[in-house]
Formats: sequence, structure tokens, C-alpha cells
Amino acid sequence: MYLFNFGVHYIKSLLHLLFKIITLDLSKFQQEFLTYKEAQNLTKEPKNLYQPISYILNLGGKKIRPVLTLMSASLFTDDYKKALPAAYAVEMFHNFTLVHDDIMDDAPLRRGKQTVHEKWDINTGILSGDAMLILAYQYFENYPPIIFQKLAKLFSKTAIEVCDGQQLDVDFETRNDVSIEEYIKMISLKTSVLIGAALKMGAIVSESSEKDAEILYDFGLNLGIAFQLQDDYLDTYGNPETFGKQVGGDIIENKKTYLYLKALELASSEDKKILNNFYQSKLKDSNEKITLVKKVFDRYQIPTYMKAQITNYSQKAFVVLEDINISEGAKKGLLEFGKALMTRNV
Repeated sequence: MYLFNFGVHYIKSLLHLLFKIITLDLSKFQQEFLTYKEAQNLTKEPKNLYQPISYILNLGGKKIRPVLTLMSASLFTDDYKKALPAAYAVEMFHNFTLVHDDIMDDAPLRRGKQTVHEKWDINTGILSGDAMLILAYQYFENYPPIIFQKLAKLFSKTAIEVCDGQQLDVDFETRNDVSIEEYIKMISLKTSVLIGAALKMGAIVSESSEKDAEILYDFGLNLGIAFQLQDDYLDTYGNPETFGKQVGGDIIENKKTYLYLKALELASSEDKKILNNFYQSKLKDSNEKITLVKKVFDRYQIPTYMKAQITNYSQKAFVVLEDINISEGAKKGLLEFGKALMTRNV
């Protein structure tokens, strides 16, 4: 399934670009967060509840979302470390989704290691995941009432949206009438809203204006959509030597991405039949399937439409930054980061 861990390559690439392009020293934020994480006490009873939590939190990863929270806070205050509890809540929530996602997928591995339900059992995975969601909320208690209320409200909204997106993605697997608008909504809910929320939480903690906090949220939301669309494009048209995963994987797995949905919208009856036949089966010869589906995409210039959408959502992200009240250097860094999405050629 393509559930809570939707766009793992997208997230890794996102942070890689962010580290390379933005003028802020994000490696500093990453280290600050890791130090804070290690100081949290999860070695308590009952062990079978808390050991799995500690285990999943220590499986690695670049800690993208908490880094974005700290980075966002630093745009408005020198005391960005006060955003650490909020950043930890974001990371705790993200890993909660991974634990439950692995159960739903019956996945044996996560980052090359046993998944929680495989290492312990399904009941432990469910309960430990539930505890992580509650623990995430508890970290907001480190803040004054007004800040707590704003964080909790945003967190609740984001959490239910991620669940909404997950259900849409599950539904899409068996639906043959998915629209492009529904697909954009799904990737927004499943991936982008948490990126936007991570940025907005940093702004809330640093007591920025509501306007600036909302601008960062919209920036993250639109840029997240643009990047996921770019990732979908590269899955089919990227360089297999540099993309980081199998090119054509979405076609093999019959995923109803923008490429497929736009092709259905424009294709002739004959080509629609070809696409439908391919996307209702899994062939032994995957290379032939990829080649023939791409020919249909190319016939209707689907890559051109896709690039236009990537540009569209990137521009939406750029436009909202025009009114944000931060230094020109920081604003330039955010803009350069966004522009890199439009020229990524892996």
C-alpha cells in the first residue's frame, strides 16, 4: 500500500535540497533535535509499551519535520530551541503513523530493520502507536496556555487530515473514477499538510504574527504538492542511476498518479482501454508494461501537462512568501529552495 509513508523518497530529497540550498544552517537544527531526543526518558514501565516507542524513534532517518519546525522558529527568534518540544511532538506523531502503517501493510521492514509489530506483535504495535499519539499531545504542555491552544488546534486538524488522506488513498486502489482534483487533495492531505504544520508550529512557538505563521503553512503546503508531483514525474521519467528507486515503479504498482489520470482525461477510447487493461493487472514483464504505458503518456504530451502543474504549485508557494516578515536573506533561501524543485533532474 501507499499509505502513511507516502513519498518517502520525496521527503528525503526535500531535505537534501533544503540542506544544500537554503542559507540557514539546518544541520545545526538537526543536531539540536537529536540531542533533545536523546534526553527524553522513554525507559519506563511497562517496558513492552515504551520500548517499541524508543525503538521506532531510533531507527534513523533525517528528522525532516522537526528540523523544519526549528528552522521556522529561527526565522522569528534567536531562541529557536524553545520549539524543541513542538518539534518532538511532530516527530512522535510521524512515527506513530509509521507504526500503524506497517501493521496495515504487514510490512516486515522499516529502514532496513524489523517493524515494531514484527519485533513484538500486532497488539503491541497498536497500543504503542496509540501511546505515541497521546505523548505527542503531551509535549505541547511545555508551552503557555495560548501557545498550547494554538499548537493543539493545528495538531488535531493535521492529524485528522492525514487520516483522511490515507483513507482516500486506500479508496483509490479500487476506484476507477478518481479525478485529478481528488488526487491533488489526497497528496495534499497525506504529505503536504504535515510539512505545512511543521513549519507553522515553529512560527507559533516563536510568537510570530498569525499572518506570517499562515504564510509559512501555505508555503509548505504548496511546495509539498509541487514536490510530490515532481516525484511522480521522476518515477516514470527520471534517470534510474540517480533517482534512488526503480523508475516506473508507480506504473508497475498501478498507482493512479497525475500522469495516469491526465492521460485518461485526454486519451482516445482505444488508448483508454489500453491504460485500463494495464492498470488492472500486474505483468511478469514489467519493462514492457512501462514502455507501452509511457508511449501513451507521450502521445498526449502528459509530461508537459505535469511540468505545468509543478510550476503552478511552485509559483503559488513563491507568491505567498512575498508578504512574509522575515529577513531578505532567509526569504531568498526559501525562494531558492523552491526554485530548485522546478529544475531537479535526477
